[in-house]
Amino acid sequence: MKKYLGLLFLICAQHVWAQQKDVLLTLSIENSDLSTILSHIEEETDYRFYFIDSWIQEYDSISVDFKDIPITTVLEDLLKETVINFHFIEENRVILTRNNSIYDAVPDGFFGRSKDSILEVNSQNKNNKSSVFVDAKQFTNNTTVETIKIGKASNNATSQKFVLSGYIKNVQTGKPISNGNIIVNGNDTGVITDVAGFYQVELPIGVNLFEVDAIAMEKFKKKIILYNDGQYNVSLNEKIENLDEVILRTSARNAVEEVITKTKIDVEESKNIPLALGERDVLKVATTLPGITTTGEASSGYNVRGGKSDQNLILLDDAVIYNPQHFFGIFSALNPFALGDVSIYKNNIPAEYGGRLSSVFDLTTKDASVDKFKGEGSIGPITGNILLEAPIIKGKSAIMIGGRGAYANWVLNSLDEESLKNSEASFYDVIAKYNHQITENTKLEAMAYLSRDDFSITSDSLYIYNNRAFSLRIDHRFNDKNTAKLAVSNSQYKFNIDFDGGTNRDFELGYSIDETALRLKFRYLYNDGLKFNYGVSSKLYTVNPGNITPTGDESIVTPLTLDKERGLESAAFLSAEIDVTSNLTFDTGIRYSVYNALGEATQNVFQDGVPRNEETIRETLSFDKNEVIETYGGPEFRMSGRYLIGDNLSIKASYNNTYQFIHTLSNNTTVSPIDTWKLSDLNIKPQRSQQYALGIYNNLKNGMYELSLEGFYKRSKNTLDFKTGAEILLNEDIEIEVLQGKGKAYGVEFLLKKQKGKLYGWLGYTYSRSFVQLDSPFREERVNNGDFFPSNFDKPHDLSVVMNYKFTKRFSLATNFVYQTGRPVTFPVGTFTFNGSDFAVFSDRNKFRIPDYYRLDIGFNIEGTHKLKKLAHSFWTISIYNVLGRNNPLSVFFVTENGKVKGLKSSVFSVPVPSITYNFKF
Repeated sequence: MKKYLGLLFLICAQHVWAQQKDVLLTLSIENSDLSTILSHIEEETDYRFYFIDSWIQEYDSISVDFKDIPITTVLEDLLKETVINFHFIEENRVILTRNNSIYDAVPDGFFGRSKDSILEVNSQNKNNKSSVFVDAKQFTNNTTVETIKIGKASNNATSQKFVLSGYIKNVQTGKPISNGNIIVNGNDTGVITDVAGFYQVELPIGVNLFEVDAIAMEKFKKKIILYNDGQYNVSLNEKIENLDEVILRTSARNAVEEVITKTKIDVEESKNIPLALGERDVLKVATTLPGITTTGEASSGYNVRGGKSDQNLILLDDAVIYNPQHFFGIFSALNPFALGDVSIYKNNIPAEYGGRLSSVFDLTTKDASVDKFKGEGSIGPITGNILLEAPIIKGKSAIMIGGRGAYANWVLNSLDEESLKNSEASFYDVIAKYNHQITENTKLEAMAYLSRDDFSITSDSLYIYNNRAFSLRIDHRFNDKNTAKLAVSNSQYKFNIDFDGGTNRDFELGYSIDETALRLKFRYLYNDGLKFNYGVSSKLYTVNPGNITPTGDESIVTPLTLDKERGLESAAFLSAEIDVTSNLTFDTGIRYSVYNALGEATQNVFQDGVPRNEETIRETLSFDKNEVIETYGGPEFRMSGRYLIGDNLSIKASYNNTYQFIHTLSNNTTVSPIDTWKLSDLNIKPQRSQQYALGIYNNLKNGMYELSLEGFYKRSKNTLDFKTGAEILLNEDIEIEVLQGKGKAYGVEFLLKKQKGKLYGWLGYTYSRSFVQLDSPFREERVNNGDFFPSNFDKPHDLSVVMNYKFTKRFSLATNFVYQTGRPVTFPVGTFTFNGSDFAVFSDRNKFRIPDYYRLDIGFNIEGTHKLKKLAHSFWTISIYNVLGRNNPLSVFFVTENGKVKGLKSSVFSVPVPSITYNFKF
């Protein structure tokens, strides 16, 4: 009988409590703390709340507005953005718990475990009658490690895994830490932080051992009890003395494990590599790595895996930089003090990037310090550089401003050589960045950049060329699975030639290209084994192909302005990283690109079956403003796969096909800053390519050595070249002078890198070939009988050895040795006389080569003391560029003297060039 009375009492009590929960509540409070709101509820009702004060102190800005709402709904809404759970007991008592929850009934399986082994019940699904337990035995190891609770338990949760995310930053600087290794449960699970220091990883419910290992930072370790999806931000302390070991372990692991291989340049370590005139240059450092080279010592642009220099997409905070170099390629136009991350994609370009065939140089500026005023600078024999960082809203926003300039004019004017005293060779670049952490999940960045070169070695011509770039980026995290980035950018490149020879042919000539781009990218983490990137992008090109105006009253130059060119390039992309097994991962993507050549413009239509020339123009079409002239495009497939043979060895394979709708016009064998860009139109088709790559990557001796060997094969079509003797500049019918043909390139790249110990550095070797075919049914449009011939940048052997020996932490010796096969050239092989005039007979195009190139540089680095409390930390670099005095020819040209043809070589640095540079940082 007592049993039934007890049951009756329990039913009645449950009925009373249910009625209590249905009590309606009216409450309106603005910007108050949680404790005050709970006190108001206690005053208005019979409810009493039981909790620990420290649990709710962080919730101090809450607004509520309820009218006749059940108390249960009020509490659910009030606590939904917190980690606080609530539970009703008896008639009017409410227990608040932090992270975990209280259960009305014992879950299934509870009595199947010993009492001591059960710490708490995390979740229960009453429908499935399943429970998840957190085992206390997991706490017996690493008892000294602090325990953190993340997430908010739910009695209705069914998942066995949840997502943990957050940001990793430097305590001293407040800057995000990219490429930090997040290791969970002893390498069972791990991820790498991105440029913003953000990580995202899926973990099993319950206890996890969480570790962070990052370059030059102290190790971080915590035990995390995960109840649900949650966020955990980590601040790391610097540990300078462990720099070398951390760099090695991180880099080697990334090279083996990442699916899409990217070449990363350590911006800080680049100061130890001796380069021309003591200038730090991360892009010059890139040319010491396999697969990346230039056509000459003073040549703008880069050739990646046998591709033309115009086939590289160079981005600075998502804005395109068309000419990233000063002084015809001797100096970089990008301030190294402002750069934070440099990543180069050359074997498989991710689907989010498009518009170029060979590579992507993705450079991002560092964030300005939001905590304190900082600066960095250098003084060298030719240039001076300064960069300043200042907080605007402490802990949230800051601005960075940097400027660099050359004082070469002063050097030239002080020389005894009379021909150089009136010369001019100067440049400057400035950069500014504003970064603002608007909310915990939203970040804004704005960047502006400007560079200018003035160059005149002769007294009659002044060359001026400059870059301008601007970008605005917003990063937002919607939740632990979804993030987005919006980027708006504008870029411009232009040059002017001012000719003043004191004759009646003085003129000014100008050219410019401008683009405005929008890119929206999303990232979705479905689970730890499946991640998606998707988005859209579009850019509008405006090209001023050239204009010439006479200068001076006596000039007989005829003014001319070519019609502007406009084009719209748009794309949508989707890629997925898929973990098939723990060892096999694929990254597959598709990008669909569409290009529209736009009016206002005129386009020639040529007769079919005959060569293109002025006589074969059939008609000229006119197009109104924004009218579509021609449309090109199609799908671009990006596929990569990585198979881990062991922890330190992997095999990778990739395939991609790409479109490029923009071309450079140049009939020089080396790249020049006065080369012009041409958009695809009715007569000039877009370039296309396909590339296959296969490589093996190995991490030896616990991260001491990184070894890689990769081969590639690439085919292209519609690459632009020119007829012999073509007139390019200010040509209204340029399609008559150009030829479009096929290309092929193949090669093998080898890299051995030592990253730990007193002696560290790398050896990079590339064997590659690059060929062009210009074939046509018509003789005047055929080069070398339509056979494949070496491209201007075909250099089969390329060897670089970069070594640095640290005598102590303050003193080190650096060396840089480079060897390259001489590039192809066309030589005169004979002469003939016609109508009393002598003419030269030239060989097949690029049949011969200039002499091989080799150079040795040596630098001695002296760092100031490493005391923390100093006004400024200093760094001296004493270097000798081309210490062997090798007269490496840039080009070979021919003159006729006394009826004989003579070949002459031109070079840039034919003697050793010493320099001393002082760097400081505060």
